[in-house]
Amino acid sequence: MRPQVLTIAGSDSGGGAGIQADLKTFQELGVFGTSVVTAVTAQNTRGVHGVEAVSKELLAQQLDAIGSDFSIEACKTGMLFDASRIETVALGVKRHAFKRLVVDPVMIAKGGASLLQDTAVDALKTSLLPLATVVTPNVPEAEVLTGLTIRTFQDRLEAAERLLSLGAKAVILKGGHLEGERAEDLVISATEAFVLSAPRVATTNTHGTGCTFSAALTAELGKGHALIDAAVTAKRFIQSAIVHDLHIGSGHGPTNHWAYGMYRGEDVTIETITASRAR
Repeated sequence: MRPQVLTIAGSDSGGGAGIQADLKTFQELGVFGTSVVTAVTAQNTRGVHGVEAVSKELLAQQLDAIGSDFSIEACKTGMLFDASRIETVALGVKRHAFKRLVVDPVMIAKGGASLLQDTAVDALKTSLLPLATVVTPNVPEAEVLTGLTIRTFQDRLEAAERLLSLGAKAVILKGGHLEGERAEDLVISATEAFVLSAPRVATTNTHGTGCTFSAALTAELGKGHALIDAAVTAKRFIQSAIVHDLHIGSGHGPTNHWAYGMYRGEDVTIETITASRAR
């Protein structure tokens, strides 16, 4: 039987991000994807033109429908909209003992539209992060969650440690927003620390990269792979999706969810961080 996994996220009518990107990624990586929709967006490559949240009652019903009938080996959260829905999701995750929770703290769309209300940040930190197997913020999201300004490698280490102190078992702090020839993601837990590095790609077709990366990570964790192995596959998957982009739309175009299977992934460098460097 194929592993069954779950995405709890918003719908992207443009198909590049949200549950649409997650389900495409699950399919490509050979797991059976289920979904709980938190909100519906009117969205294309040019931006978000409307957002409407699903009622808390229907959100809870979706969680219960999945939890009562499927054996969820891993799940992920994406766009959660507001504090009350974050709390509803957290209660559902606990109620059904969903395994291996990946929290992608989606806050802002590529076009700049806010996808998480400011008052929801505390709920994310107090209700959801303590349940997380791994949290996968980009640099701006990590800055909001920690209150730090992140510029240097030491800043990233400090931010990751703060996120661990909030209860997440591991952190993957993505480096796509920083400068440099390579995009470096910091992977850190209480017992290990790595940097995953791949060449930076000059493209505007990056819509859905965070969703796709966290979905690939969820799929691999759902198969029972260790964190570092799952993170390497996720990095290779999204690197392929960016390198072999689709050139769809006139704004921030979507990545290519077929690319990993077609091109067998991209080279990713793995560097173990020594204890002295981590301090």
